[in-house]
Amino acid sequence: SINMGMLISLRTGLIRHKKERKTMAKHYHPYHLVEPSPYPYMASFAALGVTTGAVMYFHSYEFGGSFLFLSLVLLTIIAYNWWRDIVREATFQGHHTLVVQRGLRYGMLLFIVSEVMFFFSFFWAFFQSSLGPELHIGGIWPPIGIQTINAFDVPLLNTTLLLSSGATVTWAHHSMIAGDRENTINGLIATLILAVIFTLLQGMEYWEAPFTIADSVFGSVFFVATGFHGLHVIIGTIFLAVMLVRLIRHHFTKFHHTGFEAAAWYWHFVDIVWLFLYVFIYWWGG
Repeated sequence: SINMGMLISLRTGLIRHKKERKTMAKHYHPYHLVEPSPYPYMASFAALGVTTGAVMYFHSYEFGGSFLFLSLVLLTIIAYNWWRDIVREATFQGHHTLVVQRGLRYGMLLFIVSEVMFFFSFFWAFFQSSLGPELHIGGIWPPIGIQTINAFDVPLLNTTLLLSSGATVTWAHHSMIAGDRENTINGLIATLILAVIFTLLQGMEYWEAPFTIADSVFGSVFFVATGFHGLHVIIGTIFLAVMLVRLIRHHFTKFHHTGFEAAAWYWHFVDIVWLFLYVFIYWWGG
């Protein structure tokens, strides 16, 4: 009977050990295995709708504008719900371990590298056209008939504003690392104010520009490059505004603020791109 009891205990222990090993293999690791989500599929179809609606709108189809607007609204709703789930996983469920945070940082860095390549194509087009101007634009740069924007007017003011916003977001970042919640909030608010003023001045500059996107290659390169930068400024402003809301709701600590860090990196990237735009397109190119 003693031997039988020992065998039963040994068998029970082996079964429990196997279960524990399976549990550890399934749960006890530093990685986050995300749950199945419909949002990536829904977002892809909504993005396709935005592209299709934009093409229809540009070609003056009857329902192009309505289709574009509905697709944008749908994409916004999907993005909100998808990112809400990510915030919940990071903040309340504790899935974003140090290993996961490191992976997210690498992902953000690679995304910024892809954005660098995106703007590199615009600068390539600019230098291709300006360093060897074709005869059909007069063989000079800027082309004949183009009245350029004074680089020491609104563009210089915008440069000052954007560089100042880079300083304020750095102030907010260092304050967060130091655990200074009040100065983090103040730095973010100052950054958002400067970003909004920059966007308003950029819109005013577009409205009063003496040339359009249809005025030779100069107008095309100018408005495409600065316009996409303006779009990135708007995206970065929304990014930082969301970080401000999350900060007010106590989602971040000085040890766990990967989302805010990504927003700060993105904003510094926007600053650097603007410096190249100002020096080469506004000042040297104009």
